[in-house]
Amino acid sequence: MAVRRFADNPILTPKDVPPSRQDYEVIGVFNAGAARVGDEIILLLRVAERPLQLDPQRVRVPYLDTSVKPARFGELSWQKNDPEADFSDPRGVRYRGRHYLTSVSHLRVARSRDGYHFTVDPQPAMFPEEIYEAYGIEDPRITPVGDEYWITYVAVSSWGIATALARTKDFIHFERLGIIFPPENKNVVLFPGPINGRYYALHRPGETAFGNKVIWSASSPDGLSWGNHTVALELRPGQWDSVRLGAGAVPFRTDQGWLEIYHGVDDAGRYHLGLALFDLENPQRLIGRSKGPILSPDAPYEAKGFFGGVVFSCGAVVEDDGLVRLYYGCADESMALAETTVDELLALVEPVPVPAR
Repeated sequence: MAVRRFADNPILTPKDVPPSRQDYEVIGVFNAGAARVGDEIILLLRVAERPLQLDPQRVRVPYLDTSVKPARFGELSWQKNDPEADFSDPRGVRYRGRHYLTSVSHLRVARSRDGYHFTVDPQPAMFPEEIYEAYGIEDPRITPVGDEYWITYVAVSSWGIATALARTKDFIHFERLGIIFPPENKNVVLFPGPINGRYYALHRPGETAFGNKVIWSASSPDGLSWGNHTVALELRPGQWDSVRLGAGAVPFRTDQGWLEIYHGVDDAGRYHLGLALFDLENPQRLIGRSKGPILSPDAPYEAKGFFGGVVFSCGAVVEDDGLVRLYYGCADESMALAETTVDELLALVEPVPVPAR
């Protein structure tokens, strides 16, 4: 098997992360961006937490009150037998036409010298602050750019699901640069760059009446203003990536092209991980793709959890000897690790015809 799970998975679970406040509980630590920074591996974790459910007859959900500065979290609650409230999805509540998340996410740093055992910082690295982050910030991806690390992350609010950009040099101080892809858009990864004077990204617009959830490509002169949007990766009916796609880890350079580990959802709603290869000089040109997935949600901690049947990567670390450490979220609840090599992954990629557009 090309990808080998770490024997002591999961490497991080909710019990490993203290909540940001005493009346909250952590219910998920998952979908972490990853980067090597000096002699450490940094994970930028998505930490989902919610108000403690003190009344068994009510459901409490958090919301960000941006009418005060600094913004602070309050809560809403409903009786479980309220006929106007829909609790069918554990991730959210629908009430009178509006959607509320049952948890709110922030970003937290974890550090490791060996890549297997991590120490989690006691406080959030980035916490929701803006009106466009009122329902939380999620799913960070880390791209090295010069002496900085650029971080794309999902900003969720009543305005929709957008993608914002931040940057840091030390994973202590973070500068927000604002929204770079407006709603509905997520799963944004930036290629390490610039490449031939331009920056490149993969992104995933929301589903429309005519279009599906597939991966698009874009380019930019500065990493802030994006254009030249084209479809990068399409659905494959009847296969493991037949329903929706999304970019996963930040693409990394190989001698054959830019290798991207992406997620695909099958007809049964299970999330898998697979490979796409893009041209080194023109990252908007797809040149290869894996026929099957490299990882499927078959382990118990992947099959069952807060939202079972999910393996979802936002980061991989490629070592100088070709070792690939693939960090991934499991069932929207915990973090796990799988290892492989660049050569093993490239052996799974098959050439694809270049479509005429």
